[in-house]
Amino acid sequence: MSDSPPIAYRARDVHHFVGSRFLSTCAMQVQSVAIGWQVYDMEKTALSLGLVGLCQFLPMFLLTLPAGDISDRYDQRRVYAWAARLQSFCSLLFVALTLFQVREVWAFYGVLVLFGAARGFAAPSGSSLLPFLVPPEKLPQALAYNSSVFTTAVIAGPALGGFLYATGEPALVYGLCFLGFQAAASIVARLKGRRFTPERSLASRGERVAEGIRFVKERPIVLGAISLDLFAVLLGGVTALLPIFAADILHVGPVGLGFLRSAPAVGACLTALYLARWPLKRKIGPILFASVAGFGLATIIFGFSTSFPLSLFCLFVLGATDMVSVNVRGSLVQLATPDSMRGRVSAVSMLFIGASNELGEFESGVTAALFGTVPAVVIGGVGTLLVVGAWMKLFPALARVNSFEDVRRLA
Repeated sequence: MSDSPPIAYRARDVHHFVGSRFLSTCAMQVQSVAIGWQVYDMEKTALSLGLVGLCQFLPMFLLTLPAGDISDRYDQRRVYAWAARLQSFCSLLFVALTLFQVREVWAFYGVLVLFGAARGFAAPSGSSLLPFLVPPEKLPQALAYNSSVFTTAVIAGPALGGFLYATGEPALVYGLCFLGFQAAASIVARLKGRRFTPERSLASRGERVAEGIRFVKERPIVLGAISLDLFAVLLGGVTALLPIFAADILHVGPVGLGFLRSAPAVGACLTALYLARWPLKRKIGPILFASVAGFGLATIIFGFSTSFPLSLFCLFVLGATDMVSVNVRGSLVQLATPDSMRGRVSAVSMLFIGASNELGEFESGVTAALFGTVPAVVIGGVGTLLVVGAWMKLFPALARVNSFEDVRRLA
């Protein structure tokens, strides 16, 4: 087959894209385990773990929206590839810090700021690319396929990272991350598929960014879906505190931490595979709210658990319910967005969802420092349930969505 075929969609582009996301996500998860354990080993405080998230959130918050506009103006493939290369450079810096036995935590925080900047460009460019590789009617299934492979990486990454770190070779962990990011960049740079030619516009970059924000604001279904995920992740996140649970509550060490980090991904992966085979067709809105409520309930039970198997099960449920939410929200946003706005709308969505993961880690660290680790997790789960109730009142149109076809007709 020619590298420049006349057809708009090619199956191999989708597989190559999903493969690249697998490599970059696996590298990110491996690196996250190593950083969390290394920082906690140096500082022994919940706040230090929260700062790991904050250092990544701030540059993501500042750069994600401009990066979305850049993704609409230029080829998303090139933007994503350069962002992945910058992530690989950060991994090299972590290798150097480890080999030279640097114990000043601020040096690791500095690299995390740069890594967060790279993620700020990778998120909107990567998220806006998939709709250009599949026809609209196949997008929900493609999203589920992408999610299943993504969560497979989230399963393998933390377990591999915990095992490698437990062998006493953290530099090897970061070295593998470097290779993963470099491979992802190489694959995406060679993708073909359908391309979008941006219209000539006299609007300034600020005006174009504001246009993307206004697009989301004026569509209650889109705004409700991404803001629901924002507060669920912000309040119900437990990822940042898992090193404390592994070390001081469950007493399972870095290998146990790897399993704890992988458990949500196991639930998410099995759910994504189910959704890829049997995609949701009816009662989309009610299912979305039910999944977020299940996420909050599982968070509360995990907070009280002192049993490693029960904790793993709760995290499994967290991943499964979160995957339903991710699939519904991702499909709603992509189906409601025209080609000319995909980069900017994806940037707004990723700012709500992607950056909120890191802000949620900081919130969890601060709350745990103030009230204790277990109360912080339980408070977050209760807050998630309260948000579900409030959002059903604030966004009744979202609660009434029956099928994805309804959203496509409104777009």
